[in-house]
Amino acid sequence: MTDPSAELTLDLARLLPLPRRFYRQPTVQVARGLLGQLLVHDELEGLTTGVIVETEAYLVGDPGSHAHHGRTARNAVMFARPGTIYIYRIYGVHWCLNLVTQPEGTPEAVLIRALEPVAGVDLMRQRRGVERPRDLCSGPGKLSQALGLTDAANWGDITSPPLFVAHWSRSLADHHLGPRIGLPPGQGDELPLRFGLTGSEYLSRRF
Repeated sequence: MTDPSAELTLDLARLLPLPRRFYRQPTVQVARGLLGQLLVHDELEGLTTGVIVETEAYLVGDPGSHAHHGRTARNAVMFARPGTIYIYRIYGVHWCLNLVTQPEGTPEAVLIRALEPVAGVDLMRQRRGVERPRDLCSGPGKLSQALGLTDAANWGDITSPPLFVAHWSRSLADHHLGPRIGLPPGQGDELPLRFGLTGSEYLSRRF
């Protein structure tokens, strides 16, 4: 689809963020619809972007969701308006990027699990300390490091710069469906809420 060994020049003026109404759709539909779209982070250090190739949905009543036991100071952002950015740390090390879906007050979100690097690849390599393109963004912690994402973006708005999702291209039907990754047994790990672009070499794990 792209050649990550070469820098792709993007015209930011032509990259239109997906509108807020996109995130008001059913969360599973949003998780599928994000596949093939472009995640863009435009900051002083440089522009980094990648095509979203893997996502996971988290729903109301879902034992794997941070909001399963109700509202807390940590998960309050999940109850915000659709299109709000939710970033949290796992294992005390890695940041994970989530996009809030559904109307305000309904705590659902989509985790961005993996990207195919498109632009800013050299900067991604510096941040990650690895060379192979497939190692740059093949996991939620990896992609956050590659794009320079931290909790500074928490409560931000994914429908406007500097961090946004822009329409790109790819058939919504061209995807795999499977159980989520990294959840404890019996905590929603068996639910088929993980989505990935068929044939992508940049997934965090094969389906």
